[in-house]
Parts: sequence; structure tokens; C-alpha cells
Amino acid sequence: MGFWDKLIGRFQKNPLEKLSIRDLEGERIRLKSKLDRIKKEIKSLDRQKRELFKEGVGADTLTKKMLAQDIKSIEVEMKLKYRSFQTYQKQFNFVNNLLIVKKYEKELKNIGMWNKIKNIPPELLEAKLRDIVLDGKEFDETVENLNRVFEMRIDEFEEETDGAEKKIFEAWGQVERGEMDSEDVVNNLNLDVDEEDRELFKRLEKESK
Repeated sequence: MGFWDKLIGRFQKNPLEKLSIRDLEGERIRLKSKLDRIKKEIKSLDRQKRELFKEGVGADTLTKKMLAQDIKSIEVEMKLKYRSFQTYQKQFNFVNNLLIVKKYEKELKNIGMWNKIKNIPPELLEAKLRDIVLDGKEFDETVENLNRVFEMRIDEFEEETDGAEKKIFEAWGQVERGEMDSEDVVNNLNLDVDEEDRELFKRLEKESK
């Protein structure tokens, strides 16, 4: 059983009192490392996709069909990695927010917020702490966000779309007719990865710089 499973087990049995800041900080570092690794893998796949697309510009139909299959395979792999990224991001948010709550433990007890947090069902609190971002907030803002902890947005992944090969051929046509630059087409080429995931990745990539 990994630390994450142990953490969830301990959290559900005794949500806050016995959690160690040191252990939480170690888990935070581990999750951050996983997020960074997945981001690098996604960027590498994106470069491969761009190169394959450029190879297809001006190529014969058979070559294009083979390249299109390769591009679709890369898009599927990217989507799987986006999903892993989303999972680890939620875990990272949860651990990071637990750390902030633990570090403010004394202050939260002084204002009576600690007992309020303890009385929330563990499963529900876990879900809420995965969804909000407390990092970088002043104490008053942290309290305000914790008071709104029941406001929760659930991320859902869209179903895979059909006609990916058709989209790729249409994109090649745009480049070959001089309607768009190859880089612009690839940037706007959206096959299997939904737009919300792309925006999430772009935002987190900027934050990591």
C-alpha cells in the first residue's frame, strides 16, 4: 500500500488530528515530481505530433493516411496522460490544502473553525479540498475559502469524438492551400483531448515556470 492510500485511510478514520506536516510535505513533493514528469511527456508527444503533421504536408494520400493513424495514436496517448495529470493534480491540491490547514491549525482552533472542519464527513471534506486552491492566500482568505468549502465543481471528461482522420486531412488541406501556417494548424488541431484539459495543462505549465 502506497503512502497515498495510507493517507486516505488515516484521513477517513481520523481526518486531521494525527496527520503529520512532515509526511504531507513529503507526499506533496512526490506528487509535484509526478506532475512535472507527465508534463514533460505530454510536451514530447506534442512535438512528435507536430513533426508527423509537417511530414504530411504535400505528401501522397497513402502516406497521409499512415501519418494520420500515427497522429491519432499520439492523441490517444496524450489524452490518457491528461487524465493521469488530472488525477495527480487533484491529489496534489488535496495534500497541499491539508498542509495549509494543518499549518493554520492553532489559528483555526482560536476562531472555532477547526471543529467545524472536523465535523464535515471525511469523504466530503476530501472531495472539497481537492477542488479548491488555498495556496498563496492570506489567513482571512483561507478562512473565507474554507467557509465556501461546500461549493464544488466536478470535472468530467467528454466522450472521444469521431472523425479524427477527417480533421487531420482537412488541416493538411488548409496548409497546402496556403490558408494557414502549419504551426497554427497544429496548435488548433483538437482530436481527442477536450479543450478544458488543454486549458488546465497550459495554465499549470505557466504556473510551474
